[in-house]
Amino acid sequence: MSEEQFSYPEKVDVQNCDKEPIHIIGKAQAHGVIVAANPKTFEVTQASENTLKFFGISHKDFLGISLEKLIGKLPVKRLQASIAEESGFAAEDLKINENNFVMLAHLSEDNLILDFEILGKTWNPTHFQQQLTSIINGLDTTNSIPTLCDRAAKLMKNIFGYDRVMVYRFDEEWNGEVVAEEKEEHLESWLDLHYPASDIPSQSRKLFLNHKVRIISDVNYEPVPIAPEISPVTNKPLDLSRSALRGVSPIHIEYLQNMKVGASLTAAIIVNGNLWGLVACHHYSAKFINYYQRETCKFLTQIFSNNISTIQTGIFNKKINENSELRQRIVEELKIEDSLAEGLAKTSVPFTSLIESGGGAVILDNEIKLFGKTPKEAEVLEIRDFLAQKDEVIFHTKNLKSQYPKAENYKKSASGILSFKLGRAEDNFIIWFRPEVAETVSWGGDPNNKVSYNEEKQRLSPRKSFEKWTEKLDGISHSWQDYDLETAKVFRENLNQFLLAKQKEEISRLNQNLEEVNKDLELFSYGISHDLRSPLRGINGFAQILKEDFSGDLPAEASETIDTILKSSNRMEGIIDDILSFSKITSGELEKEKFSTKKLLEELLSSFNIKINFPDTEVVIAENLHGTYGDRRMVFQLWSNLIGNALKYSQRAKTPKLEIGSISKDNREIFYIKDNGIGIAKNDQDKIFNVFSRASKNDFKGTGVGLSIVARIIEKHNGKIWIESEPGTGSTFFFYL
Repeated sequence: MSEEQFSYPEKVDVQNCDKEPIHIIGKAQAHGVIVAANPKTFEVTQASENTLKFFGISHKDFLGISLEKLIGKLPVKRLQASIAEESGFAAEDLKINENNFVMLAHLSEDNLILDFEILGKTWNPTHFQQQLTSIINGLDTTNSIPTLCDRAAKLMKNIFGYDRVMVYRFDEEWNGEVVAEEKEEHLESWLDLHYPASDIPSQSRKLFLNHKVRIISDVNYEPVPIAPEISPVTNKPLDLSRSALRGVSPIHIEYLQNMKVGASLTAAIIVNGNLWGLVACHHYSAKFINYYQRETCKFLTQIFSNNISTIQTGIFNKKINENSELRQRIVEELKIEDSLAEGLAKTSVPFTSLIESGGGAVILDNEIKLFGKTPKEAEVLEIRDFLAQKDEVIFHTKNLKSQYPKAENYKKSASGILSFKLGRAEDNFIIWFRPEVAETVSWGGDPNNKVSYNEEKQRLSPRKSFEKWTEKLDGISHSWQDYDLETAKVFRENLNQFLLAKQKEEISRLNQNLEEVNKDLELFSYGISHDLRSPLRGINGFAQILKEDFSGDLPAEASETIDTILKSSNRMEGIIDDILSFSKITSGELEKEKFSTKKLLEELLSSFNIKINFPDTEVVIAENLHGTYGDRRMVFQLWSNLIGNALKYSQRAKTPKLEIGSISKDNREIFYIKDNGIGIAKNDQDKIFNVFSRASKNDFKGTGVGLSIVARIIEKHNGKIWIESEPGTGSTFFFYL
């Protein structure tokens, strides 16, 4: 890759401001030297161009020298040991060219980065110990976050002496608010002022998570270029994310200059792994505090952060416990026989009281029920459609209209919403609504004038005015807290368990109904077998007697009538047999085994006695016929019906022929039976597997149950059957189990 692809952009404008690569800025602050070395050879590969001022060595002569010449053998050995053991680097005090430095080392990709920072005044260990003690005593006895913030600001000012110290807290949209302040008396107060998220862009917030304290000792310093710009080791610009001497974004420098600030110190307040806020210190002239003082600042901020976490955890646990009792009462009062909406309407504790809200909605399976102050039903259903497009299972916002403009119409009842999806459906929701909170916010300057384009500098410039600017906010509710989200999460699990219990209850009831239906079916089958067969046999028997004993005495019409009775009774008996067969297949249990398909077919064909009953029909069975795994009794009946149909419907062909075989396709063994019979029209092919449905009507004997039995057997074996057929050319049935 070329150097141009890696270099810091010459032009930072509206399009790339938020992506400004401040970690590869390629410059150092003026109170020290940044040195890059090859961690294998310890030769200097890059350095800021102020080596002559601090080390007494010109930049040109400095590049390529061994670090040992600069810092000595023992420090290099300690660096080598730290790299080999991956143990991290300790700060090291050094004297070079009559200057006292603290050397801070870290690895960045394949570069060893060394910050040589002027140590400044001598550090007094006793004074350091006293400061640590005052930090612990000053912060550990506080049990409210506002009081804690006030004490932290006061401690920071007392210890480090900045003109103004602020505790700056982020909201969920990364706007900041000054929640505590200590300042010199003559300065205007910035307490309670808000600042837009663009003042501290995302890449800066990300760096604060890793490099927790940042100092700018002189806002008006002259940045010192690092040369060469591209690392000979990695062929890329240096990643200086962790360098304390890393140069400052020109936009941020101009921002501080516009505020008339001469120096700054910023420390990250990190609570439970997230950036909660910042301690921001401003001085109105240049001010330097050394590495060890900054370590004290880091310690203070860490104690401060831990205490915030402890207080927030206490509040969280208290709220969760309170909500848990209410939630348990609600869940215990839900009844299986009620719908969820009905159940929640009957509970002694409204579900809306679980989370502070003005109202709520339950939307389940197109049933909707509203509670308290909410938008109209049609509007809630539109909100449901909006939520259904979201990927989040739990969704919340305090400013619904910013994402869903229609919410402007009902912001007084639903400026904020918290919702979760129920079950697996995309359109089932529980929703809480929060009303608009009339709020006046004071900003440190007009938040709408965040930046402007500077023609002279050919880049973006931050706003110049920080005068108090007041704005009345509308369509915004109180924020949803962590304990609100956790309560919603657990309540969702409770309701999903309730819905699952309802489904199990419904399935149990359906199973009971099915068992009763099966018993009725068995009685019905028994009735057909006994109650219908007995009178039918009587009819058949007496008709046979009339034919045999009295046919000579009866007129021709009477004899024909007797023959019709006999044919009808025989047909009815066939229907009864088929119905009983279908019933047995439907209710029977599978007993699967592996068996030879060819042997089963040979056994079946012998029962048809084809040579006598179908003397003109040729039956061909493929030699490589696959075996079958299934219920042999049912598969026997399946083949019996298919072969019987094929023999029957092909017997009028000039040379009747049946072909039986199997093929492998898509990892399945597919059987087929092909005949050259009458065939089946396209519009009849979907009907032939229905009970009592026949394509041939009265041209051939049959009840229309045989193929229904075939289809049911295949269904019980989780298989599939289909047909390819043309009228007059024959049919081929394919199936697999």
